[in-house]
Amino acid sequence: MISLLNRLYADYFMPTRLGEYGALLREARDRGYAQITVRSFFRQLVAADGGVPGSAPARILVHRHDIDSDVRTARKMFDLETRHGVSASYYFRLSTLDFGFMREIEAAGGEASYHYEEVADFAKRHRIRCAKLIRQRFPEIRELFVRNFNSIGERLGLQMVTVASHGDFANRRLNVINHELLRDPELRRRCGIECESYDNELLRHFNMYISDRSYPQFYYPMSPFDAIERHERICFLTHPVQWETNWIENTRCNVRRLAEEIAWRA
Repeated sequence: MISLLNRLYADYFMPTRLGEYGALLREARDRGYAQITVRSFFRQLVAADGGVPGSAPARILVHRHDIDSDVRTARKMFDLETRHGVSASYYFRLSTLDFGFMREIEAAGGEASYHYEEVADFAKRHRIRCAKLIRQRFPEIRELFVRNFNSIGERLGLQMVTVASHGDFANRRLNVINHELLRDPELRRRCGIECESYDNELLRHFNMYISDRSYPQFYYPMSPFDAIERHERICFLTHPVQWETNWIENTRCNVRRLAEEIAWRA
């Protein structure tokens, strides 16, 4: 009952937290953190590995936004970042693609790319509820990923080089993550993908990886305000829906989720 009330509050009544996000951007700037994209950080790591001196600042805060829903709030976060000279990575699902906004992000020095979920989508579409069976269909699912990835890149007019796996209820039920698709080096080569946001080769270089959470927890495993000064390399994953209520969008997403789950179980 408490969890349901918390969800209702978070979806429909919670005051905006964007002032808190702006305060974080200022705090990190004042503490000397370079606030950059996943793409920029990964390429700095590659350059450093190749022996290029001074390729990565000592203090780094990588901003990653997964646009599961609520593009409206994502735009507000982008406006705050632009105001403070911050670059961030924005990963869009097929259902949240906004090519005009994505081009704005890239033009401002940020990164706009793909938040993919082909494994979950395929499982729901074909009502597959067995991990073994879904993995047997991976060759088909990889081709679907390539088509989607290339179509987005063509419409965007830019080469995307990092991507981020989306987590869906179907992934949790199957115990199969979308990221498993990107364990195929040939798939990465075909698409020109340099890095997946959950790659160990990326994550091991962070001292602290923080994700936002819904009310009342807000952050896990700790607040980014507490992490600043205590950790030099921080990755901060956020979802716009956790920062400002958008009751129309939240209602649409809740209805869609319920309909998908009913159809998948039918």
